[in-house]
Amino acid sequence: MTDTLSPPPGSGSPPNGRADDWRIDRERARAGGASAIPPEALEIVDETTSTNTDLMARMKALPRERVAFGVHAVRAAYNQSAGRGRQGRSWQSTPGHALMFSLACVLPRPLAGLAGLSLATGVAVVDALARLSPSEAQRFGLKWPNDVLLDGRKLVGILIETAWSTANASAVVIGVGINVRHDEALEAQLQAAAATMPAQARATPPTALSQALPNANLTDTLAVVVKALTEMIERFGTDGFAPFVDRWNAYHAYANREVVLIEKGAELVRGIATGVDGSGQLLLSTDTGMQAIATGDVSLRLAGNAP
Repeated sequence: MTDTLSPPPGSGSPPNGRADDWRIDRERARAGGASAIPPEALEIVDETTSTNTDLMARMKALPRERVAFGVHAVRAAYNQSAGRGRQGRSWQSTPGHALMFSLACVLPRPLAGLAGLSLATGVAVVDALARLSPSEAQRFGLKWPNDVLLDGRKLVGILIETAWSTANASAVVIGVGINVRHDEALEAQLQAAAATMPAQARATPPTALSQALPNANLTDTLAVVVKALTEMIERFGTDGFAPFVDRWNAYHAYANREVVLIEKGAELVRGIATGVDGSGQLLLSTDTGMQAIATGDVSLRLAGNAP
């Protein structure tokens, strides 16, 4: 394990000139909020296949009796060769431009009690980013079920996986990818790829935190987000999603707008997105009445951006 890195061959150049000013400063990160976890729990590595995969393997190996609740590890990597998001999508980034990390924890809740966890994670991330840039807080929003948007473009992706669950506990890995610095080369590559896809297959176009906070960096972003996630996990473990519903709805980027849910490339349903309920289901006002949509292998699009 190391917290220094030279860019991997062919991975592009780090931002902002000097080779060392884009790396995560462990001590500054801890002073800025990551002190909420034990020093040994914060891991920073050069490269791995996937931080989620790494921590999932570790959590699956834990004994399930008398396991400690709370955060067990936070693992960040400058480069992930097989980073992924929802529905098996790959996560692409140039080292130094994106913050990619996973947090492993054990919650005192059975599997059914995890409903809404991905949405609560989104709330925690927006709360954290708004603290970094209070004057720009209104530019952040949430797209159901678990994307964070900036000016309507994708800023953060969240992937939650369950390693195991019992009647009284669940071991969970929360993966977070945040575009911190604008990467023109990668954006051009993604735009070119999107142009070859049918409209319904195109993901929300990306943006970067630096568009709202010009001095955005990996260290400060990691610090505030880990602190917010640690606080969220403690509250969620006790009370579930209920305390987060109002804040999620306040951040709802598509509130009262017509949206389309797409499954396997085909339109599933469309209606007006009115918010989420106490279990994290999307509430959709349709021609046939109100529908509650559970998370699954569906994609959400604004009606004007769908076929």
